Amino acid sequence: MDELRHDGTAARREDDRFTTGHGEYTDDFACPDALHAVFVRSPYPSARIRAIDAAAALAHEQVVAVLTGADVAADRLGEGAAPFKFPQGDGSFALETPRPLLAQEHVRFVGEPVAMVLARTFAAAQDAAEQVAVDYEDQPCVTEPAAARVPQAPLVWADRPGNIAYHWRHGDAAGVEAALAGSARVVRLTSSVSRVAAMPMEPRAAVASTGEDGRLVVRLSHQSPHQFRDDLAKLFACAPADLRVLVRDVGGSFGMKSGSLREELAVCWAARRLGQAVRWTASRSETFLSDEHARDLVIHAELGLDANARFTALRIRYDVNVGATMSWRSTAPVNNIGGISGVYDIPQTAAEVLGVFTHTQPTAPYRGAGRPDATYAIERIIDVAAAETGIDPAELRRRNLVPASAMPYRTSFRFEYDCGDFARNLDKALQLADYPGFAERRAESKRRGLLRGIGIAMPIEMAGGMLSDNARLFVNADGTVTLRVGSMSVGQGHETALSRLVAQALDLPMAHVRYEQGDTDLLATGRGNGGSSALIQGGSALKSAREHLLENARNAAARSLEAHVLDLEYAGGVFAVRGTDRRVSLAELARDGETIEGLGMFKPERPTFPNGCHLCEVEVDPATGAVRPLRYVSVEDVGRVLNPAFVEGQIQGGVAQGLGQALLEQVCFDDHGQLLTGSFMDYAMPRADDVPAITSVNLETPTALNPLGVKGVGEAGTVGALSATMNAVCNALMPAGVRHLDMPATPMRVWQALQEASGAAGRFGGA
Repeated sequence: MDELRHDGTAARREDDRFTTGHGEYTDDFACPDALHAVFVRSPYPSARIRAIDAAAALAHEQVVAVLTGADVAADRLGEGAAPFKFPQGDGSFALETPRPLLAQEHVRFVGEPVAMVLARTFAAAQDAAEQVAVDYEDQPCVTEPAAARVPQAPLVWADRPGNIAYHWRHGDAAGVEAALAGSARVVRLTSSVSRVAAMPMEPRAAVASTGEDGRLVVRLSHQSPHQFRDDLAKLFACAPADLRVLVRDVGGSFGMKSGSLREELAVCWAARRLGQAVRWTASRSETFLSDEHARDLVIHAELGLDANARFTALRIRYDVNVGATMSWRSTAPVNNIGGISGVYDIPQTAAEVLGVFTHTQPTAPYRGAGRPDATYAIERIIDVAAAETGIDPAELRRRNLVPASAMPYRTSFRFEYDCGDFARNLDKALQLADYPGFAERRAESKRRGLLRGIGIAMPIEMAGGMLSDNARLFVNADGTVTLRVGSMSVGQGHETALSRLVAQALDLPMAHVRYEQGDTDLLATGRGNGGSSALIQGGSALKSAREHLLENARNAAARSLEAHVLDLEYAGGVFAVRGTDRRVSLAELARDGETIEGLGMFKPERPTFPNGCHLCEVEVDPATGAVRPLRYVSVEDVGRVLNPAFVEGQIQGGVAQGLGQALLEQVCFDDHGQLLTGSFMDYAMPRADDVPAITSVNLETPTALNPLGVKGVGEAGTVGALSATMNAVCNALMPAGVRHLDMPATPMRVWQALQEASGAAGRFGGA
């Protein structure tokens, strides 16, 4: 009944409109009378705003208004909203910092919006923005946490001594100290996870206007429309029902579009203040300045081993660059810190995360949101421990894996893994990567004057979280079924995946299912997208809604056919009385005035834990430092796989992003806080030929934590790829005397490390 591919998965319904130019993105929305917004941004990372002169800009005949922080203050926006409080693990709370729509008195990073020009044409708004004169008093700045923490360092916020945004601690610190002291060996490593930018294909955009009912209607590119509506309601001190948020197709997000950022909120405020529609779409160069960045932390790790190379204790400290402001999004590195022990049996663990303010763009979740960091912390130090002990990295991991027989397994930190077979994942990945044949391949590379390395990573991540999601189904008079979900697709293919679940359950063709998302008027609440939650929460809510709909339909059919519900059979959208020719279809019931609908809600009791094993093999040219990925293997346990092709696509995309961060990507600032990577000329994104062929295999261990048995897949590829790739690079460089290399492993960085290790160009040893 479904349109199936040869592998048994439904063809993507979205593809036709995407590949023929019929996607409906925010900037495609026609609003001829809308004013165009252009933001005036700070050229300084730290400065006091002495004055703003907008007279020249306002003299432009096409300019309608120039709004500044003074206007924001005059409108008393957001007063009364409860501030975000972040529990730090010791009973205290860290508080968010103010983030006015337009800077007031001070600017704290290059690109911070200072004024907003609104004009009848985009060109006029651009021209006028250049005529807004801002008088700044330049002040000292800091861009690195280490510099921000020294005495006498300039403070980003006067009321945050030491530039500390938050200080989170967890675990038995005394127990870990004792265990490390009693270990036969303690391996130590300080490493860094580079700052990156999400860079979705579609930039941020928003259009705000007044609807026919007098409410403010907002169209934007976002992954959580209900959250944006609720945040906007807090800003305006109004009821959420007084606002409508619409999100159609989204050209990528990766977590960056999960928050309610200044520019989109400012567009809404301007439309409300002026009583006119307002639109804004970020330019690509503007995204580098205005989008929140991600990652950017230094990891200090200590791993204890006993005489048999069994892990005894793990101590981790993160120094995190949160940027210029603090919000719930700044705490992403803490998300998966409970997973720092990975898939390994480590009796004692403790972690400390220090968030530090700097004069840089704020940081926020990005694909994985803390999970790649935690995986990198444990997987990288295991490889260092393997090198120091002379034990094969695969064997050292195997020796310390949590056995399948131990499930459910509670880590020494705070996580409980409900199911999984980690040894099976490792065995399958080693087989697919021909791990036993690596020594010969390394020797062959050496004969050609090249270095070859192989890296292993065994990621496990918290997925889904414990937020709820909602779904609604109802039958239309033409026999089609409308599906409404609170989750939000930003390119993953929810329209196909969720529609197929409904079609299969109701025994209908997929073409009979109408998919609707991204409209806050359709559902009162919605989870949105994030944390690999779409199938966990949204799909499970949908399952409940399907069952509810069939129950209601069966009761309605019994009334219509004057039969007992137990005497009814259902197939292909039709109820029939068993043993007779009496029947009634879903469409007929709907046309007769029956309300045939189903409502569903699902709230997990605890997170799921997708896991796997990744292997990456690379070749390094010591003469140039160039790294070439040769092969990549991903073995995943994401629970029950409902659509293999979609899972493979998620893994491949995630691996590409992990490879990009490991080898190419890094947001850089100079000593004066100026962004050096402000375009794709300087910020290197992975291209097709940078990504090797990826072998992806699913080994299912369904979870009992949700009705579908799924664990989540959206972030799995990135979580494993960062560690596997960096381990492969360091493994290649190890025979040359390089113990560790920080990401990104660019040709220059690799070449310099080789020169420092060998003492002379072109000299390197091998094994």
